[in-house]
Formats: sequence, structure tokens, C-alpha cells
Amino acid sequence: MKSKTRPLWPQIRYGLLLAAIASMITTPVAAQKANFGTLTLTPGFKPETATATGYTGGTYSLSAISNRDKNKKVCIGFGDPNPDHIMILEQDFNKLTVAINSGNKDTTLFIQGPDDQIIRCGDDTGRSKDASVSDRQWKKGKYKIWIGTFNPRDKFNYTLKIAED
Repeated sequence: MKSKTRPLWPQIRYGLLLAAIASMITTPVAAQKANFGTLTLTPGFKPETATATGYTGGTYSLSAISNRDKNKKVCIGFGDPNPDHIMILEQDFNKLTVAINSGNKDTTLFIQGPDDQIIRCGDDTGRSKDASVSDRQWKKGKYKIWIGTFNPRDKFNYTLKIAED
């Protein structure tokens, strides 16, 4: 009587598939810790309380989180898997502008919040290569902010400024 052995390849493929799915589910983007800290804002905040600094750099494609924002604008750029900043709005805001000053380097901006479905993206501002997002109806809650670059691994120092319009 001949013993039948099963080929290992289907089992290996199944294992690889499970590993790939697990890595997608546990992607580091879900991390809540910001690389450069948290800004907590209430209406009427002083401009100096809504400023932070950091530096770009990374190879994570921000469009992997979402390739379009709530206004159908294309989301682009490369950054770190963790957000660079967390912005906590303690109340609703009618209008906010989030702007990057990197000395006219080619930066991008990706904002997610207050839930994972609401995305705002920004790229060049006017003639400047610095990114910004100006929008209405910012709901109370937690926002994750990524400052990206057009090219992966570009490292630029920047200042993040949030203004109430």
C-alpha cells in the first residue's frame, strides 16, 4: 500500500496569505502616538499655542490611507507611518487653516479625523510648494496630521501653523 503525502505548496501559500492579511490589519498607521506632539485647541485660541515644529522624512505612501479626501482632492506624499502631530479640537470650529512652512520645499499635508473616514489633503499653496488645508466645519475630536513630501525620504524642517479664520 502506497502512502499518500500532501504537497506542501498549498499549505505554504495559505500561510503566506494569512501573514499578508495579518500585516495589513496590524498596519502601523493605526498607531495613535504622534512623532512631534499634540496641539489642543478651543475657539479663540492664541496663535502661538497652535504652532509646532518637526521634520519630514519617510517612505510610507500617505495615499495608502486614502487616495482622495472628502472633497475628492487627490492625496499624495510620503511620510512616516505614525502621524507627525495630533490636533485635538475641544469644540467645533467653523473654519480652520492648517499650513506648513518649510521654506518652499515640496511638502504635502494629510489630515484624518475626527473619525477615520474624514480626510483632508493639501499640496502646493498658491505659488508656494508648502502645503496647506483650509476648510469649514471642523468637528470636535481628535485629528491625525501627517506632513509628507512629494519624494520619499526627503528630509525638511518645517513649522506647522493652525489659524482660525
